[in-house]
Amino acid sequence: MARNDARTVSVLVDRYGRTFADEAGITLADKPAPLYQLLVLATLLSARITAGIAVAAARELFRASYRTPAAMRDASWQDRVDALGRGHYRRYDERTATMLGDGAQLCLDRWRGDLRRLHQSAPGDVRGLRRLLTEFPGIGPTGADIFLRESQAVWADVAPFVDRRAADGARRLGLPSSAEGLAGLVGPAELPGLLSALVRVARDRQAAEAVLAEAKG
Repeated sequence: MARNDARTVSVLVDRYGRTFADEAGITLADKPAPLYQLLVLATLLSARITAGIAVAAARELFRASYRTPAAMRDASWQDRVDALGRGHYRRYDERTATMLGDGAQLCLDRWRGDLRRLHQSAPGDVRGLRRLLTEFPGIGPTGADIFLRESQAVWADVAPFVDRRAADGARRLGLPSSAEGLAGLVGPAELPGLLSALVRVARDRQAAEAVLAEAKG
């Protein structure tokens, strides 16, 4: 790794390297509940809304104990709307409340509430996993990529996975934008945090400029 790249990565991760799952209060593990919580977060992040609001809405849903597909399904539609509203997720709250209920039911019916079964149906097959994930209401290609970007922390056969938004952030900072190139900048455990940081600077030009200025200083 070039010295300049090392400095840029160090500043970037120090400023913005918290994963979105961690920010939402998800202790990510290869277990049914946290994987489902990540699916909920990916659903919320897929809408045309700020990441901060999506994360806040996820935290409110989890604070209301909707942490499993059974709990999400059993919650009333109005209870889901109210939790989303407390997170200021108001523009899409009614439609999203419906999608979360339908998605929870699909998770229970097809995967028996355990997304490890989804993983086991296409291990190491990113295209196959993306296709299966997009069967959930509210999860399109972007949402599937969000899920895979974060889940590679516990699904090692998915790594290294870099989505388009993270690659955009890397190019903005003059870093390698390929999966292999970015994986070579940090250890496997640090890659999801690096990618989350890159997504943040891809969305915020001023944040990228601040990282570059500190790295040069």
